[in-house]
Amino acid sequence: MSVQPDPASVPPPAPAPAAPGALLARLREDRHAGTWVPAFERQWRAALEESRATFSLAPLYEVVLDWQGRLAAAPAVDAFVASGYDDEDFIDMAHLSARRR
Repeated sequence: MSVQPDPASVPPPAPAPAAPGALLARLREDRHAGTWVPAFERQWRAALEESRATFSLAPLYEVVLDWQGRLAAAPAVDAFVASGYDDEDFIDMAHLSARRR
């Protein structure tokens, strides 16, 4: 019997060295640029500080991967919002977790 690695435990590949610059350029072109660019820059600065303190590139990779995911999901989210789907019956998760305590 051979042992197979758990696919969930395999980390994604590290972003290319130019990925943060390319990502920032894509964010600046997006219609959400007014809010996304400042948020990305805040998270990037925080990740840089953490990276300097821990001598690890992981915080920088996490920011890039997170924002790449947001950009990839944005068209689907925009389409959902534009569809007019009634989401008034949502459940606030904070309210549920407060009731459990």
